Amino acid sequence: MIIENSGLIGLESDLAYLDEAMEKLGFFRGQWEYYRATYDLKLETGSEDYYLRINTRVKEGKLEKPDAILAIEAVYMGRASFPHGLDYETPIPQAQLNTATQRLHQLKEALSA
Repeated sequence: MIIENSGLIGLESDLAYLDEAMEKLGFFRGQWEYYRATYDLKLETGSEDYYLRINTRVKEGKLEKPDAILAIEAVYMGRASFPHGLDYETPIPQAQLNTATQRLHQLKEALSA
C-alpha cells in the first residue's frame, strides 16, 4: 500500500538528523547503499507483522557521511512475508494504519522544524 498523503515526499534532511529522528519514532535503517536508504517501522499484531517503510535518496554527499543530504522519495506499508519481503496487496489492519499515520505526522513535524 502506497501512502500518498503523508506530506513527507520531497522533504530533505542530513543523515545524522534523519537517523536520530527516525530512531526516536521507532524506525530503523533496514537497507542502505551508497545512494539510498530505507527506514522501517515494525508494527505487530498477534499473528502478523507489518512494516511502514520510507525510502530516501541521497541528494548531496555520500550516505556513510553524517552530513549527506537525503530526500524522502516514497512511503508505503506492507505485511511481512516469508522468507523476507513485504506483501503490498494485503489489507492493513486499522490499528496499524492509525499507528503509521501518527508516526508519519510526528516525523513530518520533526523534519519541518
